[in-house]
Amino acid sequence: MLTAVDHVQLAAPPGSEDRLRRFYVDALGMTEIPKPPALAARGGCWFRAGAVQLHLGIEDDFRPSRKAHPGLRVTDIEAYAARLQSHGTPVTWDDDLPGHRRCYALDPAGNRLEFLEPEVTPSGPGG
Repeated sequence: MLTAVDHVQLAAPPGSEDRLRRFYVDALGMTEIPKPPALAARGGCWFRAGAVQLHLGIEDDFRPSRKAHPGLRVTDIEAYAARLQSHGTPVTWDDDLPGHRRCYALDPAGNRLEFLEPEVTPSGPGG
């Protein structure tokens, strides 16, 4: 039985690790985690924020994922989008998912990332 998503792997071109580190650590607020030595020799880098892990692997004939993407839950999506923009990352808003605020951005390799936050709806008496 499936119990959780352990990580999501995205691809990136050779030599992009420093740009990826700046984006995933500085703009997204993640922490780089060490790769096991046998895997570190392949290049790439791994990141974590709470229970979320994103692994960026090096692919020689890399093409960015423009449609496929991880959907990353955030708190205070307006502030998060502003953070991304302050790091030079354009954000595209999308209102097509009922009950959520969401936006998209591209990482330095051109991979599509979705950021979403459920909308708070009033409930109960007087709500």
